Amino acid sequence: MKIRKLVDSFNYAIEGIIYAVRTQRNMRIHMAAALIVLTACFFYDLSKTELLILAITITMVLAAELINTAVESAIDATTNYYHPLAKIAKNTAAGAVLVTAINAAIVGYIIFWDRFTNISFGVITKIKQSNPYMLFLVLVIVCMTTIIVKAIYGEGTPLRGGMPSGHSALAFCIATTIALITEEPLSIMLSYLLAFIVAQSRVDSEIHSILEVIMGAIFGTLLTLFIFRIFS
Repeated sequence: MKIRKLVDSFNYAIEGIIYAVRTQRNMRIHMAAALIVLTACFFYDLSKTELLILAITITMVLAAELINTAVESAIDATTNYYHPLAKIAKNTAAGAVLVTAINAAIVGYIIFWDRFTNISFGVITKIKQSNPYMLFLVLVIVCMTTIIVKAIYGEGTPLRGGMPSGHSALAFCIATTIALITEEPLSIMLSYLLAFIVAQSRVDSEIHSILEVIMGAIFGTLLTLFIFRIFS
């Protein structure tokens, strides 16, 4: 009986995590960011201390988001009218998530920035000397990969709807390509601004959700960097 209760407690905890991922947009964003950071650990030689700091930081962010979800659900279940204390409780819980997220950004910057820049300078030099046809190849690969991912998710069409946003992926692919082959800060800023406008237009037209657009942007950017890294 005790073992049964222990198993049930684990199941309830897992159900809570699944509920938060399924219903909370911010939780999905945090999970995606955590996966990206954990994947990056395979490409960089991190010490045990750095891995421990990353693990604690990621856990803090996810735990804070779970607590925020619990606070919001408890308040909604007990209060069916506006109350200033309910607002304070929700805002404070959301503030806790924000604090942990800012801390995570600072930790990521401290741990990865030097490693990223040391590797990136040599890669960018090779990219700028690459064949122009390679730029076209990158666009084709990103486009085809996006379509494959859409097919796996089984949502939307190749040009409309679904996860991830194809327009967002291609827009940020082009912006990242421009950022890699040019030294003009204004050109880089304008390219990412245009990519952001494309992504925003997909949300405004209600073709994609914010999560689908964000995942498209991340997908297009990381895949472009990966392709250039491999072929360079």
